[in-house]
This record gives sequence, structure tokens and C-alpha cells, in this order.
Amino acid sequence: MELSTGHEVADALGRLLRRSTRANLYADLTEGLGPAVDDVTYPVLSGLARTGPCSAADLAGEIGIDRSGVSRRASRLEEAGLVRREPDPEDRRAVLLALTDAGSDCVRELRERLAARLEAALAQWPADEARIFARGLRRFVEDGPFTEA
Repeated sequence: MELSTGHEVADALGRLLRRSTRANLYADLTEGLGPAVDDVTYPVLSGLARTGPCSAADLAGEIGIDRSGVSRRASRLEEAGLVRREPDPEDRRAVLLALTDAGSDCVRELRERLAARLEAALAQWPADEARIFARGLRRFVEDGPFTEA
């Protein structure tokens, strides 16, 4: 029996979003970037790059790790000079996590590595097919069922 398009996309997304798939990808991308940058801390760096300075609780919701887990990972990254804690200008009792310049540089390197890996994977495709896929994926992410209300 042939799968419907919805089932085929759901199956592919299920494989793509598995924790083991992400952990293996993050481990490859972070190789050689220092002991604080690994598959465990990658989501904190990547999340802060998307959100900008935010609380551990807000970042936890963004990356799907509990607040205490975010704080532990952020402490490792802070010790390595990649993340800093700063007062929240809107609530003096609160603390925000933010990337340092070195943290931003690290994220740029991670994004370059990811883009290179994706380009290498798509190099086997006809160029027009790869461009159509990229546009279609962007459209699906921006307009699809996962957009926030």
C-alpha cells in the first residue's frame, strides 16, 4: 500500500526529529570546538542565537529542555566564555542568558558546518531539484502546520 503524502512527510519528520539523529548530527558539528561545545550544549547555543538574550525558563521552552538542564548547560558554556549571564533590564531580580562574542563566533562556525553538510548531501541531486526542495521546505516550515498562532 502506497503512503499518502501526509504519511510520507510524517514518517520522514519522525526520523529526522529523533533524539539520536539530532545527537549524532550535533556531535559531528561540534567536533573540535572545545570541551564545552558538544551535542548536549549545542541546543543552548543554537537556541540563544535564535532568541537573543532570554531567561533559562524561556530558553527551556524554546529548546525542549527543562530549566535546570538549561542552567547546567549554560554554566558549562559560561565557564568556556561562550555565554554570559546579565541582569534583565525589565526585572532586576531576573537573569538573562546571552551569547558572548566568542559564543556568536562559535554559532557562526556551527551554522557554516551545518550548511556545508547539507550542501554536500544535496550535491548528488540535480541543482534545480535541490533548489525546489529548499524553497518547498522553507515554505512548509513558514506556512505549514507547525507555525505559531
